[in-house]
Amino acid sequence: MKVKDIMTQEVQVIHPGDSLRRAAEKMSSNDLGFLPVIEDDQLVGVITDRDLVVRAVARGMNSEATLGRDLMTAPAIYCFDDQNVKEVAKIMEKDQIRRLVVLSRDNNRLAGVVSLGDIANNATEEVSGKVLEKVSEP
Repeated sequence: MKVKDIMTQEVQVIHPGDSLRRAAEKMSSNDLGFLPVIEDDQLVGVITDRDLVVRAVARGMNSEATLGRDLMTAPAIYCFDDQNVKEVAKIMEKDQIRRLVVLSRDNNRLAGVVSLGDIANNATEEVSGKVLEKVSEP
């Protein structure tokens, strides 16, 4: 099974010039904890709800400040839409991440996002159990 068969294709994104408030509002209104950061149609990083708290709020940053490159996690870890789900699960295991940006192999542009839940609901029990265990390790 390919990751394009299980990924979420409708993805909310943010841009480096957007404000912290805009990122938080998108996360809140869409019940998300993760946004790919896109600039000129290219993936430049990701920002999580944790990034907003640890890198912005804890530093006392104004909510109207722009995300810039300091607050995001970059470079972003990603996979390609034509990769096998088992390969993608190994990437998630290795890097202990719960959500992974999916790029189109054809043009390196955002194609979707695959989550730990997508893997758990669609992969074999062995694959989903192993990735869940590894991602949850301290």
